[in-house]
Order: sequence, then C-alpha cells, then structure tokens
Amino acid sequence: MTVRFVIIGGGPAGNTAATRAASFGAEVTVIERDIIGGAAHLWDCIPSKAMIATGGALAAVRRSPEMGLTPGPVGVDAVALRQRIEVISEKIEHDTRQLLESQGVRILRGNGCLVGPHQVVATTDDGPIELEADAILLATGSRPRLPDWAEVDGHRVLSTRHAYPPREWPTHLVVIGSGVTGVEFVHMFSALGSEVTLIASRQQVLPGKDPEVAAALEDELLSRGVNVLKGARAMGIDRHTDTLTVRCDDGRAVSGSHALMAIGSLPNSEGLGLAAAGVTVVGGYVPIDADCATNVPHVYAAGDLSGKLPLSSVAAMQGRRIAEKVMGYPSGLHRTLDYDKAATAIFTVPEIADVGLAEADAFAQGRKVRVTKVPFSASPKALIESHSRGFVKLVSDPATGIVLGGSVVGRHAGELIAVVAVAVTNGLRAVDLVDSLLVHPSLAEALAEASE
Repeated sequence: MTVRFVIIGGGPAGNTAATRAASFGAEVTVIERDIIGGAAHLWDCIPSKAMIATGGALAAVRRSPEMGLTPGPVGVDAVALRQRIEVISEKIEHDTRQLLESQGVRILRGNGCLVGPHQVVATTDDGPIELEADAILLATGSRPRLPDWAEVDGHRVLSTRHAYPPREWPTHLVVIGSGVTGVEFVHMFSALGSEVTLIASRQQVLPGKDPEVAAALEDELLSRGVNVLKGARAMGIDRHTDTLTVRCDDGRAVSGSHALMAIGSLPNSEGLGLAAAGVTVVGGYVPIDADCATNVPHVYAAGDLSGKLPLSSVAAMQGRRIAEKVMGYPSGLHRTLDYDKAATAIFTVPEIADVGLAEADAFAQGRKVRVTKVPFSASPKALIESHSRGFVKLVSDPATGIVLGGSVVGRHAGELIAVVAVAVTNGLRAVDLVDSLLVHPSLAEALAEASE
C-alpha cells in the first residue's frame, strides 16, 4: 500500500523529508503558504550570508595593501546588493521546487490545518483541498520575536527580515540582542560601513558560548569601533525627526538612525489545528521524541517548531530521519539524532564554529578533559592569506583520546569544523587526525597540530 505523507511547510525539514520519502515510493504532498525553501533559506540565512559575503569582499579591498596591491575606491550599491540577494534566493527556490516536482511531489500553495488525526485541509486560492494522510509532518518554522515596545515599522525600527538590505541605509544602527543573529548583523553592517552599537543584556556577547571564543569576537568588534553596551536590557524606543533613542533598564540610552531587533524567534504553531488531532503543544512548541514523533505517533514535527536546535542543518536531518521512519526504514538503518553533536557556525569576522563538548561546559560538569589549542598565527596558510587571527581548540578524553568537541575561531571556521564534527560523531581519536595526511599549506593543518 502506498504511504500518503502530508507535509505542512516547505523549508529544510519539509523539502528534505519530501524528497527522501518520495524516493522510497511515498505519495507526498507539501503545503507551503509562502516560498518553497523556507524562511531560514530565503528570508534569514541565505540573505544574511550574502550580505556578509559582500562585506567580506569590501574588507578584502580595504586590506589590499597587506597583499601587495594598490587599493581603489569602493562602496556599497544597495540596489545592486538587493538584486543580488533576490537572484540567489529565487535560484534556491526554483531549484528546490524543481527537485520536488521531478520526484512527483505535489505542491499546494496555501495554509495547512489538521482537522482530525489523519485529515488535513489545505486552504488555497482555488478553495479548500481535503487530504487523507497516513503520516503528517509539521514543519512550519518560526518568525522573529518582537516586543510590544519596539513598534517595528520596517523603516527605522527593523526586524531581521527588514534588513536585506533595509530601505534606507543606516548611518548608525543600534542592534538589540547579542546572540548569534545579533552579532552577525553587527558584523554585517559594520563591515559595510555603518556605525554600530550592540546592546547585550548579559555580560558576555554570545551568551552560552565558550567565553574564550566570545571574547575573541568581542575584541574584534571593539577594534572595529563597535560600541558594546553589556548588562543592558532595552525597554523602549523614542523616535525623533531624523534619529531614534533606545532606552535601557539601567538608565543608559543610545541614539542612532535605525534600530534592529534580534532577540530570538517564536514558533509558528498557530492555526495548525493541533488540538483537533490531539497534538500536545508546550509554550508554542511541539515536543517530539527521539524519532521526531509527537505524542500522536503518526504526526511528526521538525525544525524550529520542534524546539530543538534552530539550525537548517538540524531541520534537514530531522526531515530525513522522519521520512525513513515513515517509510519503515527501507535503508535498513534506524538512526536517531544526537543534538549535542550538531556543528554550529557564526559568520562574523573572525568566523566562529564549534561542535560537541565545550571546554567551559566540561569544567562546569567537573569532567576531566584534555584541551589543546593552536593559534592561526602559527599557520603558514593563514599568514599567506593575511588572516592569522583566531585559533583551533580541541577537547578530548585524556584516557581514551576520543575527540569530544572543538572550536574554531578564524577564517573558514564553518568549513574546518566539519573535520571535528566527523571525529565527534564517529568517536574518532585525536591521533586519527594527527595521522591524516592533510594538504600543506592549509588551515586544516592546525587541526592536526591541535591533536598532537
């Protein structure tokens, strides 16, 4: 019997689950109210990284004397930048849609809602379409969290989705929130020429990250002229003719031309009819088990809605695992996800990436670990590229030598962490990295050196 698989949400989790299940013979329907590819790819992640890449190109021109070149005049063309982002996003959406259609996946544009344990209604422009499902995946993502006092208008007070790029280029941008999203926006706009102030409610930017890693980023931001207000919680915005003032709960205030809210996200769980199917909701999120199933066994949740790590890579892997479960594990493997071993990256300068157990967490747990660190200033490749800031840090078990985690701060950190992620996921030993014959000169050599 053909499995009828209905997916609400066409982001990384939804489209990955769709293509995987379709490849095993499922009858798959994807309901998406906006764009195939998802907000993470097309509104958040991809546009922000495109702007960061533009900032990196601008920074490279400014650094050209270090490389033996004569610099020339260069600036930001906001119109061309917006067009570039649109072209990239449109290509990703087109390619994703084409892949789904090539595998026979039915795509419905509209809102999906559960009306029973096995019944879904898609509300489309052509009217409601009723669907019977053997399995259902909820992958509706999230949206920026906006406090009542912010009065976001998309012009002077921005959410993250108003900033790719904004309608008016900020002369002085006040970024509220010092998590991953916040620091990426700080880096992005400071690299592109705006004055930037960061308001951080904690005493450390990137709260929750390794303090040494966070300190390296903070030092770089300060050296670039970014004003950092730590231990300050924004509570109000006063608008003036050409400026605005962000007020903090400790009495401090900062004025700028624009403000940007980067204080987290909210799951899109409203209007899904979860109660009709008996699906449990906690704080807006849909709890899942090790197989990404909700309390209703044939209903699954993935991505930001599931309350797990809000990463596109995690969402896509959840989608893959769900499809395999729905289809009865035709590949012969029953694999669950270990979220503690997910690699993460922050695309600032220096770039930051980590995976597995962090040094600070190990010490907080009273766990004995071996920590080794190699600075990129000792790397010939880093010197050649004139990017010698940062370091590689590895955390391993002193008894077995197994790699438990690691951090990379510096150029191409998001690429280099893949080597550490493979080691952590597969229980490799530090000596396995040492014995690998890596390219010379390369930044990856620092990984082998840190494994000595």
